[in-house]
Amino acid sequence: MVHVREKHTFNPDGSIRFDEWLAGLQANGRLDNPEKIQRACELSFQAEQKAIAAHNTWSSRSSSYITGLEMAEILVELHLDSEAVIASILYRAVRESRMTLEYLSAEFGSGVAKLVEGVLRMAAINETDTSRKRVLGQSEDQVENVRKMLLALIDDVRVALIKLAERTCALRAVKEAPEEKRLRVAREVFEIYVPLAHRLGIGQLKWELEDLSFRYLQEENYKRIAALLDERRVDRERFVSEVIDELRRQLDRANIDAEVTGRAKNIYSIWRKMQAKKLDFSQIFDIRAVRILVPDIRDCYATLGIVHNLWRVIPNEFDDYIATPKENGYQSLHTAVIGPDKKVFEIQIRTFAMDEDAELGVCAHWRYKEGIKDPGYKDSFDDKIAWLRQLLAWHDEMGMVGGLAEQLRSDSTTPDRVYVFTPEGHVVDMMKGATPLDFAYYVHTEVGNKCCGARVNGKTVPLNYRLQTGDRVEVLADDNSSPSRDWLKPGLGYANTPRAQAKLMQWFKTQGREQNVTHGKTLLTEEFERLAVKNPNYRELARKLGCRNEETLFAAVGVSAITVDEVINAAQDLSQLLCVLDESTPVSVAVQPSTQVYGAGRFPTQLGTCCAPQPGDAIAGCLVEGNQVVVHRTDCAAVLQYQQTGHGNLIEVHWSDGRRVSIPVELFILAYDRAGLLRDITTILADARIEVMEVNTRTDRAAGTARMSLQIEVGSFHELSRVLEKISHLNNVIEARRVDVDLRSAGT
Repeated sequence: MVHVREKHTFNPDGSIRFDEWLAGLQANGRLDNPEKIQRACELSFQAEQKAIAAHNTWSSRSSSYITGLEMAEILVELHLDSEAVIASILYRAVRESRMTLEYLSAEFGSGVAKLVEGVLRMAAINETDTSRKRVLGQSEDQVENVRKMLLALIDDVRVALIKLAERTCALRAVKEAPEEKRLRVAREVFEIYVPLAHRLGIGQLKWELEDLSFRYLQEENYKRIAALLDERRVDRERFVSEVIDELRRQLDRANIDAEVTGRAKNIYSIWRKMQAKKLDFSQIFDIRAVRILVPDIRDCYATLGIVHNLWRVIPNEFDDYIATPKENGYQSLHTAVIGPDKKVFEIQIRTFAMDEDAELGVCAHWRYKEGIKDPGYKDSFDDKIAWLRQLLAWHDEMGMVGGLAEQLRSDSTTPDRVYVFTPEGHVVDMMKGATPLDFAYYVHTEVGNKCCGARVNGKTVPLNYRLQTGDRVEVLADDNSSPSRDWLKPGLGYANTPRAQAKLMQWFKTQGREQNVTHGKTLLTEEFERLAVKNPNYRELARKLGCRNEETLFAAVGVSAITVDEVINAAQDLSQLLCVLDESTPVSVAVQPSTQVYGAGRFPTQLGTCCAPQPGDAIAGCLVEGNQVVVHRTDCAAVLQYQQTGHGNLIEVHWSDGRRVSIPVELFILAYDRAGLLRDITTILADARIEVMEVNTRTDRAAGTARMSLQIEVGSFHELSRVLEKISHLNNVIEARRVDVDLRSAGT
């Protein structure tokens, strides 16, 4: 914030002279809505003045108002839009409870409020003293969990950029702070936010954060290298000036329109190279460096040829990051040569666009996000955002602090992870789909066994709630509670991690064989009755599933060593589950060839001859005369014509994956009537991609009940079992089962 006070003048009351400040912003980037930006500045200043009046204290060093202005300046230099600038100005006011998100949304729109809310979620890492102690100076795994959680939290890249600007201001501000605070902030920035800036490709922020952190964490090394650089500054500047003049002459002769400048290497990168390669300061080639910017890639390689003809190349010091970009998208040609007076120096050659990318990273593409100008830039931007959301490995050369890992464990490198807080602020890495019950068993087996409820972000949630990155999870335990067998039913989604499932099975195994046999038999009996299966042959099922006898099968089901789903699948394999409409008219199961489509119901389908769709193509169905569905590629003229005319006979269809079984089934559902009941049932069926052929509902107003009959088509009885389980657990549902028709059981 000292930057703002040095560069701008303020009114007598302490507010900034907005016209002067805005003119400075406009010089660095075009901004729309200056009136809203001014309004944001006024509100931030007013909020701070009220806080000062309430507490009768003020310190320029901790001024949230000035911090917001400095954050805004950083974001304008990164070419961000007015929403992000406004969010940065008001972020600290919201964080310090001087303003609410609701008020922010009403004044500036939901976009600004969402940005501030996103940065607040990221700030949870350093929100409390407890979490700060845990994040800093902690285990390597924990630091990397925090990093991964940050990436997973970002659903709008501007959130990350606002947070980086805020941490940059914080790092600048601790110069005169007590050493403990200075070291804590520096270590946090170095371990968490420098890698984030690197991954986003924002060189100008990364280098400042690196040098400031290095200055606080390794003060002696920083001062030593800074002094060495200062001693040779005059000679270095003279040498670089001579090299630039020669390059410009040669490039002009070759008719290459180039911009040639000297390039300063940041202090931390010099020290890191010295450490990594065991080099003396005098052996660092790129202390003397030149950067050449040209219009296109062809000019890059032409310029490289000119450079190599002028001076002798140093072996093994050439890198082609254009042909093979770095992980964060960085592109450039790097070469080291022996120049005048036999002095070694580095030359970087890149296009103007590559240079903007290197300095601004994803910010360089921000202007193209809304489809402006070159669509190729928009694709590049979208790819980078998608990459940011998915990439959870951090391969940075981070040798200075704590020996941070070069590579994450293989089970943590996929994007299918969530990162949640314990009540104490510790970050836990869990698989996607994990629940509070999974979290309880992660904490400790006994915590899981005694779990009776959970709170997420202070609110009570069901135990099968799906955890989201950034959630703060609190397990409610009771010594009188014990595991429920429902927790192991896959369709209910309570225990989704292998650890939780294994601990539950282990607990049930300790409950006694007789109890497990009884429970297993009850589970299977109830399930077969719900599927309308009479007299299942348990002896054959036991043999199929590798059990000695029926009792062994029941015991295995009772402890979930064998699931009910596995028994249902075995029964279908043994043809114990058959489907008939009545005693005289058996209906065979329809099996569609693997190259066919589904989604057209009972209508016959035909592949369009005009576009000849192949499996894997995006397709759509057109319902034509004679109630036939013709399948076309989605880019076919026939489909486009249907879409343009708003034709109602366009049907969503998909390729079948393998041999798709279609079993007609009738369901009966009895429930206490309520609004939205049918919607909830059909949503479960739609999520399972089950086609509904017919629905009939009868309501008994006197009893307050509804009886539903649904004709559906399922791919297997296992699939049917899953949806019946989910429907039966809906609010108000009394009973959900397959209609009891005459079924034939083989081998009974």
